[in-house]
Formats: sequence, C-alpha cells, structure tokens
Amino acid sequence: QRRLEERGGGLVQSGASLKLSCAASGGSIRPAAMGWFRQAPGKEREFVARVKWSGRGTDYADSVKGRFTASIDNAKNTMYLQMNSLKPEDAAVYYCAAMLYGSATWSSWGQGTQVTVSS
Repeated sequence: QRRLEERGGGLVQSGASLKLSCAASGGSIRPAAMGWFRQAPGKEREFVARVKWSGRGTDYADSVKGRFTASIDNAKNTMYLQMNSLKPEDAAVYYCAAMLYGSATWSSWGQGTQVTVSS
C-alpha cells in the first residue's frame, strides 16, 4: 500500500513563497505521475499540478502557471511544489496524489497540508 505524506504547509503573507513536499513510501509499482490538488473551504478539490515520475513533463492549472513549480526527486521518492507569489486565493488544503501506469485515476492520496495566505 503506497503512502503519501505532505509537509511544508503554513501561514505566509501575500507575495511570499512556500515549498511543499510529498514523500512516497510503500507500493511495489512505481507511479506514472504524481499530482498536487487543493481544496478551499466550501469549494471542490481542484487540480494544481502534475509531474511525470521521470520528471520530464509537467502540467499546471492556469491559476498557478508561472508561479508554481512541481518537481520530483526520484532518489528520495519525493515530489515538491514550489509556490511563489502566493495570493490569498491560493489558501487551501493541499493534497498530493499518485497515478499508476495504465490508469486514468489518482489511486493514492495524502492527508493534506494547510496553506494559509494572509493579505
């Protein structure tokens, strides 16, 4: 059973930067891709970014393009999300997820880490 653990959330001011990490453990099959999602109070969970396990190939939501960067350190089985120029609307619980080869769904999820951005 693959386990994902997010870390790095916190309270920052608008315009600041924050870096989240997602450590993957367990699981006998290497995932095809890892993703970041977020959910703000009263809103549905939304896609933020996706990165292939190889590190070659990323996708971002329009709302974070140019500000957020997703990356993977394969040696550490850890995915990162560098968030720059944070805005109050970026405040949410951020989740990481894993997708296996041959699947179109996210099969593993972390518990989430809270990001709060003050204006």
